[in-house]
Amino acid sequence: MPVTSLTSREFNQDTGRAKRATAEGPVYITDRGTPAHVLLSFEEFQRLQGNEESIVEMLAMPVIAGVDADEIEFEVPRLTRLIRPVDLG
Repeated sequence: MPVTSLTSREFNQDTGRAKRATAEGPVYITDRGTPAHVLLSFEEFQRLQGNEESIVEMLAMPVIAGVDADEIEFEVPRLTRLIRPVDLG
């Protein structure tokens, strides 16, 4: 995967070039010769983020027509296998 490097001046003068270069790989944008930013395509960004759902997405329940959220019963099972006495000796 080729990496393109642009100075911040080059980036400001030709953002279209930078956006096109993301099709080939990441674009490093430098300030005074030091990499300061990375421009990625959105697809590459999503790939790097992975498919992990946030806790909010995992806990979100689908809306069920005609059912009030207060009517849904939910019991959390008690975890007894993970609880062990602490050995302080």
